[in-house]
Amino acid sequence: MPKIKEKRMEEVRTFENTFDWHDYNSKNPFPKGSWNADIFKNENPIVLELACGKGEYSTGLAKLYPDKNFVGFDLKGNRLWVGAQRALDQDLDNVRFFRAYIDHLDQFFEKEEVSDIWIIFPDPQLKKDRKKLTSPKFLKLYRPLLKSGATINLKTDSQELYEFTKEVIKEQNLKLLKDIKDVHKECPDDPELSIKTYYEKMHLEKGKLIKFISFRP
Repeated sequence: MPKIKEKRMEEVRTFENTFDWHDYNSKNPFPKGSWNADIFKNENPIVLELACGKGEYSTGLAKLYPDKNFVGFDLKGNRLWVGAQRALDQDLDNVRFFRAYIDHLDQFFEKEEVSDIWIIFPDPQLKKDRKKLTSPKFLKLYRPLLKSGATINLKTDSQELYEFTKEVIKEQNLKLLKDIKDVHKECPDDPELSIKTYYEKMHLEKGKLIKFISFRP
């Protein structure tokens, strides 16, 4: 592992806005249900970004919505370091980062504790549908944690993931709220969709279309 990654992995574990979780079978589990009272110390809605990478969306949304709390999840500590450091540099008190497997999300949140979920340029898992973050397997994980009226939002360059998600929405009789085939052509002034991640900029340089789907489970 390159030295800069090693350094970041060590540093991110010390950041006050970051959790690094390893022990999924601990007798001292994460205190789920405590996000509002003990971590953010307010009653604002909690929004998750899954597979958040460098945290561009978590920090971008946190700036747009100071009356909401954001938690970015990813397994790559060196990537989380970038978002966590940015949040600290910009004094963003309404964003936290969490290094853990998304499969264990129910160990960190109580039922109906989450208001919305954002999934931004995830690995499309082209050969493993059940690993796609909009698959029925993951939707089953998300549902109990979501408040009534919560939305799941997907932004991707992957045509396969886009079509797969639309098919899941249809098969599971979910409510499709937005279906945008070309974000930057159809919604150039939307402040949420105008946030660009490292990967989005890379995809745009290659001429790829950016798609967005929002739905209610």
